[in-house]
Amino acid sequence: MPDFMDLMKQASQFKSKMEAMQAELDRLEVQGTAGGGLVAVALSGKGDLRNARVDDSLLKPDQKEILEDLIVAAHADAKRKLESTLQEKMQALTGGLPLPPGLKLF
Repeated sequence: MPDFMDLMKQASQFKSKMEAMQAELDRLEVQGTAGGGLVAVALSGKGDLRNARVDDSLLKPDQKEILEDLIVAAHADAKRKLESTLQEKMQALTGGLPLPPGLKLF
């Protein structure tokens, strides 16, 4: 029976750690840039777009398509950084324990 109690204790600790990580994700912000910094976006730890910044030099009618492409590229950059950060945090939380592919804990 002690093994079962240890398992329950570990599950409770894991739950507490997951709740703490969820709170940390609410505060986390990741920046993505494109065009050498002419466009920047910020994503929350949960992937929500928080803000976008566009350099004034891109605010010309003939630059519209370039600006749109740079916004998409900056968002993709931020998303890659966020996924990397989340993966690092999850590995730290699980102690390197391999989780099944596709398992989403956030």
